[in-house]
Amino acid sequence: MESRLRVVGVLLAGGVGQRVGLDTPKQLVTVAGRSIIEHTLAVFDAAPEIDEVVVLMTPGFTAEVEKLVAARGFAKVSKVLEGGASRTETTWRALDALGPEECDVLLHDAVRPLLEPRIITACVEALKHDSAVEVAIPSSDTVVVVEPGPRGDVVREVPERARLRRVQTPQGFRLSVIRAAYERAFADPGFGDRPPTDDCGVVLRYLPEVPIVVVEGSERNIKVTHPLDLQVADTLFRLAAAPVPRASATALEGRTVVVAGGDRGIGAGVAELARAHGAARVLRLPSAGGHAAVSAALAEAGRVDCVVHAAAVRPGDRLAAAGDAYLEAVDVARAAHPHLRDSGGRLLLLTSSRLTGEGVARSAAAAVAELSRGLAEDWAPDGIAVNCVATAGTDAPGIAVDLLATDRTGQVIDV
Repeated sequence: MESRLRVVGVLLAGGVGQRVGLDTPKQLVTVAGRSIIEHTLAVFDAAPEIDEVVVLMTPGFTAEVEKLVAARGFAKVSKVLEGGASRTETTWRALDALGPEECDVLLHDAVRPLLEPRIITACVEALKHDSAVEVAIPSSDTVVVVEPGPRGDVVREVPERARLRRVQTPQGFRLSVIRAAYERAFADPGFGDRPPTDDCGVVLRYLPEVPIVVVEGSERNIKVTHPLDLQVADTLFRLAAAPVPRASATALEGRTVVVAGGDRGIGAGVAELARAHGAARVLRLPSAGGHAAVSAALAEAGRVDCVVHAAAVRPGDRLAAAGDAYLEAVDVARAAHPHLRDSGGRLLLLTSSRLTGEGVARSAAAAVAELSRGLAEDWAPDGIAVNCVATAGTDAPGIAVDLLATDRTGQVIDV
């Protein structure tokens, strides 16, 4: 059997998010229910070609990543290290941490969370024959070369667009090759005056005899750099989300399901379907009634596996009623947290559609949806899944039960 080199994925996460307009590292910003770096880690941890993952994180924030890795069970992560003051210094710290044994290394921007698994596969395959790999896509825009002029930049050259590519990551290398390139770079007194913008640039400049092969990237593999990128990434994740699988007839077997608002409308429908899908107990609370009332009801219930809050804001409700619906959801969540933490359970918030209805109803529904996303992020270390169904349709109870039967979290389903 032919042996293969170990493949290490290195996530370069040393940025601080200044261009996104944030004080915290942009890789910790939540997109589609999870932090950016969590999305990226999930891709590498699930890739069968990757044997090990090393994370280089912004100084002062390694503990947050270590906590995330432990909570999500990313077993391939072996090290979480502090990055350097520059991209090149961060890369070198990663290379230095990989030890003397030869391996293939994929260097990836942690803020490219939409990386497709097939790109990892293609890079690893290319490294079986070559020692440097660049991921790139054709340029759809014309690119010009400019020079300073008396009244601003002037165009001096228009390169042939067919030969131009836009560079992405990961970039793959044989460890000994990228190390040698950086060793020569650091020995060059002029390296700091003309720092390359990527790692393939270091190889091209200092090891020009090493061919760099190109692997096709993806338009989806965007780098989250500016505020608009956050919205684009969030939209792309939601468009790509796989449909929630239908719950089997025994999906909730043995579980205790508590439905706040289970005496009316969608809540009543969820209670009935939960029982039909095997729930051992289904408890209906007539209304939220505030944090204390919900806490008391849950304490009497004993073990609680699923808590559902039905807070549809119907057209015609006044502003106060819309606010009450949001506050009820907060009260239910606060009361449910210790019980769901003990059981590793699920919280599901049901609200009216964010897409139709009156303005106040839509805004309240949007607030409940954002609450569910925030709770999904905050409660992930406790093993609690939090989701939201935003619809007034008759299919809402079925979708709710489907979500209760999965381990997905951070999903907001608009129907």
